[in-house]
Amino acid sequence: MADTKKKPVCPEGLRVGRSSAGLGLFATRAFKKGERIIEYFGREISKEEEYTSKSKYLFEVNSRKTIDGTQRDNFARYINHSCKPNCEPNIVKGRVWIDAIKGIKPGEELTYDYGEEYFDEHIKPFGCRCAKHQKA
Repeated sequence: MADTKKKPVCPEGLRVGRSSAGLGLFATRAFKKGERIIEYFGREISKEEEYTSKSKYLFEVNSRKTIDGTQRDNFARYINHSCKPNCEPNIVKGRVWIDAIKGIKPGEELTYDYGEEYFDEHIKPFGCRCAKHQKA
């Protein structure tokens, strides 16, 4: 019997590839400063589930809404943390969009700052692997 599940296809202009932090999301075309690149989406979870979840793909939209972006077709989940990012998340009407904060060239990895709480809990104990720290 044929497998009916199709492998998710990366949105145009983007590709998943190897990065210093594992897998990352890379531009295959240029993006202009201010350009909306991709949406971070997933299943909305309860506060109780947020505190017990072991997912590394949780995105708090506001005090009442958290998204679990684990699903494979959420390619924005591959965007890694950077202390010197080229993107930022913007929340518009409860949806999370990733926008370029500077010009991005083809081949560049997309990154944004995950914030102090996530950094302190999940990155700092193991050492930051963003490009800024790789060159240090």
